[in-house]
Order: sequence, then C-alpha cells, then structure tokens
Amino acid sequence: MSRAAPSEAQPDRDCPLCPRLTAFRRTQRSLFPDWHNAPVASFGGEDVRLLIVGLAPGLRGANRTGRPFTGDFAGVLLYETLRKFGFARGAYAERADDGLALIDCRVTNAVRCVPPENKPTPAEIASCRPFLTAEIAAMPRLAAIMALGAIAHASILAALGERLSRRPFKHGALHELEGGLVLADSYHCSRYNTNTGRLTAAMFEAVVGALKARLGQEVKDSASAG
Repeated sequence: MSRAAPSEAQPDRDCPLCPRLTAFRRTQRSLFPDWHNAPVASFGGEDVRLLIVGLAPGLRGANRTGRPFTGDFAGVLLYETLRKFGFARGAYAERADDGLALIDCRVTNAVRCVPPENKPTPAEIASCRPFLTAEIAAMPRLAAIMALGAIAHASILAALGERLSRRPFKHGALHELEGGLVLADSYHCSRYNTNTGRLTAAMFEAVVGALKARLGQEVKDSASAG
C-alpha cells in the first residue's frame, strides 16, 4: 500500500463535509463548551498490524473526551479485552489522559463526528470514508482489521474496493481479503448489544483472540521463512 500523509487521514477540527453533523457539532459546543466536540482522531500508532473500526463517536463518550471509545460503556469492554490479549497496557479510566496505551493496534471510527441519536446517514458515512481509506493506506504493516458492527464492516470493504456481496457481515467471521488483509467481524460492543445478550464478553473475546492467534501465526511464519 502507498502511504498517505497524516493530514489526509484525519479531518480538520471544523470539517464541513456533512452539514447535519456540522450543525449538531455547533450545538454541542454551545451546550458543552468544555467537551471535545470535533472530529475524533484515531487512537494508536500507524506502524501497527491491527486496526479496529467502530461506527462513530458517542455523544457523551468520544465526542466528550476526544478519544475513540472513551467515556462510555463500549470502551470498557473494548479496552479491557485488548488488555487481556496484549493489545493494550495500563488502566482504562474512561478519560483520554488515563495513561492507557495500545500495542500493535489502532482504534478509529468509520464516521469521525458524533451523529444525532448515534445514527449517521449513508451519505455521511460515504463522505467520511476517504479518511478511512487514507488511514488504511498510511499503515504499512497493517495485516488485520476488526469491524465493530455491520456498518463499519461495509465501510471498510468500500474503502478497500471490495464488494459487500462477496463478504457479508457475520459475527465471528474472518474474511480473507485481496492483498492478504484479514477482516474480522464482531457485533458492536455497545451497552445495548451487551444488555440484550446479542454480544457477550466471551463472544467479543473470541473474535479478538482469533485475531491474536492469526497475527501470532503470521509472525511465526515470517520467522520461519527468513
């Protein structure tokens, strides 16, 4: 993959691409001037092998704290699971300055700005997709992507030029993509999904564990080939 400049992979603080999201952002800035209230940058380095893609910042989560999956329930399950499998270190305390660090992993969203009612429109998802495309291109060691939910799954495939009809979303699936990338599917780690039993901690850990095993095997295979 060709590398993209960092500025291409992250929208400006006052990104104007989506009028509805821009207006919503202005409203939130008026109501909560101490919150982040801007496009949320990705968390983690570019020189890593795993990229995790969610849907969009939560109103009182990432939109408030400025870090993906930070400040609401989804981050508890995500980051505790990443810690368990060696993709993170430190304590997650639901704030951006908690000292949590990612290892060989990066976390982002398909849509970078908070949408009303946590529901971006198809047009907004498409407008934000070039940032995801550029981000993927800027990761030279990328080997696997984890999609949190069907919308993230579809946006990743579109960013990679893959057809959704060939790779339907299914929790627990590992899709072998063109160019050697692996796409892993999981239901989103939202409070709603966990409260309803659609997603359990064990189910989520199984997906992350499968990715850990896959990436570990790649390291072993590379060492053997050398």
